[in-house]
Amino acid sequence: MEILALLFLLLFVAVSIGSFVCWILVLVKLFPDQGVLYGILGIICGLYTFIWGWMNASRLGIQQTMMIWTGCFIASIVLQVIATIFSAAVSG
Repeated sequence: MEILALLFLLLFVAVSIGSFVCWILVLVKLFPDQGVLYGILGIICGLYTFIWGWMNASRLGIQQTMMIWTGCFIASIVLQVIATIFSAAVSG
């Protein structure tokens, strides 16, 4: 059971790294398109970057990045819930 919990935790870390990379890629598009103030807002609030990325995905040609980021986001939620359940079962 402990190994399974560790596996889900490692998958969560991998998905989180993928999400971080997608965030950086969208930030790189955000800065020149919207300027420094919106770029800083994108750094402070990742949700703004995510929504802005979807709103401008077709114009900037970042549909694939946004699909990957959305998949990573959903997968991280699912994996975090599963890892929490397994770690509670192991400790309890």
